[in-house]
Amino acid sequence: MQTNLTIIGWILVCLSLIHLGFPKYFQWRDDLQNISQINREMMYVHTAFIGIVIFAMGILCIFFQSELIYSEFGNQISLGLGIFWFIRLLVQFFGYSKDLWYGKLFETSIHILFSILWLYISLSFIWIYKFANVP
Repeated sequence: MQTNLTIIGWILVCLSLIHLGFPKYFQWRDDLQNISQINREMMYVHTAFIGIVIFAMGILCIFFQSELIYSEFGNQISLGLGIFWFIRLLVQFFGYSKDLWYGKLFETSIHILFSILWLYISLSFIWIYKFANVP
């Protein structure tokens, strides 16, 4: 399980850094011109904080594996992370319209890849909570 946490940790760190490119990739400068300043700034600020939280989760997985697996507190954190990523998996299917990806090769591939990723991450954390041996 420690290897899984290392893999998950590095994936989350990379994912957090990808958030830095969202404004340019999604052309927010143009697309967000017609919304209010508060809504535009909330998009940037919330995206930055999501990136920071995902980065912190990655660091936790890389450097605090034993604590996550072998302590009662770590098991509770793992349960919370498992629930968080399971909800993210549900959002993948129910929060986004399938019109965004269905029938488009690249977008469908990304949809499938991230669905598998959210499932892997959520099940890994739930497995830690359910089956790790806490003294």
